[in-house]
Amino acid sequence: MAAQPVCTFEESRRITREHAHTFYFASHMLPREKREAAYAVYAFCRHADNLVDVRGGETTLAPDVPERLAALRGELTDMYEGAAETTSWPALQAVIRRHQIPRRYFDALIDGVEMDLSPRVFKTFAELDVYCYRVASVVGLIMSHVFGATSEEALRDAAYLGTAMQLTNILRDVGEDYRLGRIYLPRDEMERFGVGERIIAEGVVTEDVRRLLEFQIARAREYYRIAQPGIALLPNDGSQLCVRLMSTLYARILDAIEDNGYNVFSRRAHVPFRTKCRVALSVVTRLSDRPSRGQGEALRRDGATEQHSGNAGPEATGRSSKSMRPMTL
Repeated sequence: MAAQPVCTFEESRRITREHAHTFYFASHMLPREKREAAYAVYAFCRHADNLVDVRGGETTLAPDVPERLAALRGELTDMYEGAAETTSWPALQAVIRRHQIPRRYFDALIDGVEMDLSPRVFKTFAELDVYCYRVASVVGLIMSHVFGATSEEALRDAAYLGTAMQLTNILRDVGEDYRLGRIYLPRDEMERFGVGERIIAEGVVTEDVRRLLEFQIARAREYYRIAQPGIALLPNDGSQLCVRLMSTLYARILDAIEDNGYNVFSRRAHVPFRTKCRVALSVVTRLSDRPSRGQGEALRRDGATEQHSGNAGPEATGRSSKSMRPMTL
């Protein structure tokens, strides 16, 4: 097993620029220190995810993936307990120490990545929710520490936003994931709408597929909605603007899925660069009229009690939006 190359701040920036176009675009709203920290976090998360990616037309993972994930946990130990010269991740180690980021977030991330080691069926949304928390929500929690917003409300809403974005990824990549042997849509919901694996394999947008995707999109939008008040709790140094822009641009992917006629099998929904620029201008303009922190808290309280008309959001899981996450933030 080859040694992990040293990942500096400059290398982290290169990785982010190459692989995370929307995030890299939004990151320019951040002050330099937070921007560099964001790149260091992304580079580690990308590396962990790459370990379980199936590439080059292959259908199975490399046999040494479990060993490499175990090695990654060892590298985490080096970052948290070792000297700077002993780690392959000096940039991330500096970020962890500067912002006091709990190790449990990174351990949860690796736990989530390990869930992709073998074909997995998510029987219910509750099972998928655990996966989303581990691979996406914890990234929001890590970034909350970088941004300096670690109140219970800020962390909870950051977790919601992470779930919203992961659900968006899942919906955008249904066809691509199936070709890699993965279906992330909850099986009980597929059955409810009459969509079997054969229909996913055929890649045809039937009326049942459309109804299933409408339901899933409504849920993702509900997560975006309940996450919004937490953005007002972020510092007004570019952090609010960056996260609001990311949230808005990612939510636009859901619009693109609809614009593509719900064809998530052969057309990859994306937000064009020109649209990103227009959205950025709009977000900057709206942020000038943002609510105060007190108003944001009031919005959070009001929003937590609203019912989504499609009932496809948190309420559909049988949990209120205030009690969805176990309090391990």
